[in-house]
Amino acid sequence: MNEETFSPPYSALNDFEQDVRLYGYAALATPDFERLAGMPTQAFESLKATWDDLPPDEWLRDGGKYRFRRHASLWVENDEIALQPHRAHFQPVDYNALHGGLHRMFAPVLEDTLSNPAWRETVLALARACNLIRGVDTKWFVEAHQFRIDTGDGLGRPTPEGAHRDGVDFVAVILVDRVNITGGETRVFDYNGPNGQRFVLRAPWSLLFMEDARVIHESTPIRRAVEDRAGHRDTLVLTYRANAFIGED
Repeated sequence: MNEETFSPPYSALNDFEQDVRLYGYAALATPDFERLAGMPTQAFESLKATWDDLPPDEWLRDGGKYRFRRHASLWVENDEIALQPHRAHFQPVDYNALHGGLHRMFAPVLEDTLSNPAWRETVLALARACNLIRGVDTKWFVEAHQFRIDTGDGLGRPTPEGAHRDGVDFVAVILVDRVNITGGETRVFDYNGPNGQRFVLRAPWSLLFMEDARVIHESTPIRRAVEDRAGHRDTLVLTYRANAFIGED
């Protein structure tokens, strides 16, 4: 059966920050994301292999074995990145009904990944975008999550908590790869109204960027497109929060 999907409502790079201000979110196609970060395609491709070395997420409360991840905490200020001591990821129950209230310790992002120029320039470019949208240079407390959702159990859930906010200022979801899957539709809704969008990020290194207080978001489950072949969806999620990491105010 053919799957009906919608293309992302991509913004032009010159309109990116303005569209976030207007709508609470914006998406960038791969060429514009690469221009935003100032890195060529081959630089991003050098990162892709690091998603093959993600340990299982042992905290899934739905009993699933479909999620693999690594996590890092960073400070970004004045175009500089400072890696912070490895720490647990925390979300209040108000923002994550399934896993909220837990101090979840995940495996750290590897040093080779953190030192990769494409990683560094991505983190910095999105911090600059946050500053432009807010109109002030800010010290950003950044949490980085490498995710792989696979279909080994038949079904993988990118957002098992459902439609949610993250309790931060900005959220960036960067698609790294889709391999032999259907599903994984992104849904973004106005937090204070009925408006919303649904679309599928298909192109590696395409971006969805959201102002967290203004929208809720989720991604639908994934299944194998061809049953006898493995399938997975890889993403990089970066959250930016002023003043402190969530739970440490």
